[in-house]
Amino acid sequence: MNKFKHALNQSITVTIAVMLVAGCASREERELASGSFKYVEMSEGKKIQIPEGIDSPEFSNEYGLPPLGENAPRDLTGRRLPVRSPNLVLPIVTGSHITEGTKTATVWFDKVDDSQALDQTIWNSLLAFLDEQGIGVDSFDPENQRLVTDWMVITSEDEGSWYDWTSTSSEIGRRFEFSLDLKPHGRSAALNTQLVDFLSSNGDDVTDQIDVLKQRRQEVDILNQVINHYDYQIRLSNSLRIKEIRQGINMEMGFDEDGEPAFVMDAKYDIAWPRMQLVLRKLGFDVKDLDKSNGLLFVTYAGADESWWQGWFDSESDMPLEQDDYRLLMRGLGNKTSITFMDSESIPFPANQVVALFPPFSEVMSENDLDI
Repeated sequence: MNKFKHALNQSITVTIAVMLVAGCASREERELASGSFKYVEMSEGKKIQIPEGIDSPEFSNEYGLPPLGENAPRDLTGRRLPVRSPNLVLPIVTGSHITEGTKTATVWFDKVDDSQALDQTIWNSLLAFLDEQGIGVDSFDPENQRLVTDWMVITSEDEGSWYDWTSTSSEIGRRFEFSLDLKPHGRSAALNTQLVDFLSSNGDDVTDQIDVLKQRRQEVDILNQVINHYDYQIRLSNSLRIKEIRQGINMEMGFDEDGEPAFVMDAKYDIAWPRMQLVLRKLGFDVKDLDKSNGLLFVTYAGADESWWQGWFDSESDMPLEQDDYRLLMRGLGNKTSITFMDSESIPFPANQVVALFPPFSEVMSENDLDI
C-alpha cells in the first residue's frame, strides 16, 4: 500500500510539473510547431529506375506536392514554422463581403445609404477611427483614393521562458497604406490594407524584417478594427435616428414648392419620411406603395376607431375624409419637409380641406414614442 501511495504521489507531482511548464510557455513558443523535426533532414527520393525490357508501372500524382512559387518563403520549416491559425477578415458591416481566395487584406462595401457617396462614407469612418486611436495621418489623397498612416508604436513587456524570470521591453512600429477601389457605378468599393513600414526592437535587437505570415496578421488585424469601428458608427447612427423618429415633431400649415397648401414638418426629409408613415398608420391609413426618391406615398384611408376622434369632431361626425385612395407628396425644404395631400389623380387638396385635416395630424405628429 505504501508503494502504491508513493507511486501515486510521484505521478501527481510529475503531472503538476508538466502543467506548470506548459502554462508558463511564452507566447512565441506556443505559436511554433513542436515535436520531431527529422523531416527537415530528409532529401527528395529518387524516381524508381525501370530496367530495360520491363514494362513500367502506372504512376499517380494524386498525392504529389505542388511546386513552390517564386516568392514562397523557403525557411519556414521545423521550429520556424508557425502553427497559429490565420487571421480572417470579418465583414460584419451590413452590405460588406469578402472575395474568397483573396490573399490581400481586403473587404468590399456595398452602398446601403444614399445620403452620402460611398467613398466619402468609408474615408470619414476610417479618419474617425484613426483620430479616436490617436494615430496620425502621414498623407491622404482622396482623388487617388489613398491614405498612409503615421507610425503606430506598441510597447510591451515580453516574458521569457518559465525557467527564465527576466523580461525584456519590446516595441513594434507600423505604418499602413489604405487604398480604395471604387467601382464606376459608385455603389461598391473595396478597401485594401497593406503594411508599408515595419520596425521591431526587442532589447538591443532591432529589425525591419517581417515574414509574410506575420505581415498578413498585422494587415488583417488593423483592417478588422476599422471594420468594427465602421459597424459601430452605423449602429450608433441608426439608434440615434430611430430615437429622433420616435420623438414628437412640430408641424404647421404652410405651402410646398409649387405654392400648394401643405403641412410643413420641423424635420429633415430623412426623418420626416419614416415619421409620416407612423402617423398615417396611427390615423387609419394603409400605405399601399411608396417611392422615397420621388417623395410619393400611395395610401388608402380605411377609417379609424370612432372613440379615437372624440374631442375633435361631433359624435355624429367623422374625419373630414372619405374612405378612398389618396397620394401624399413629401419634399425636403432644407431643415423642414412639406407634405402635400392629393387625390388618386394627383390633384392637390384645396386649402379648406388641408386646414380641416391639420388638427388630428398635428396632434399625432407631436406625440412621443410612436410604435415603429
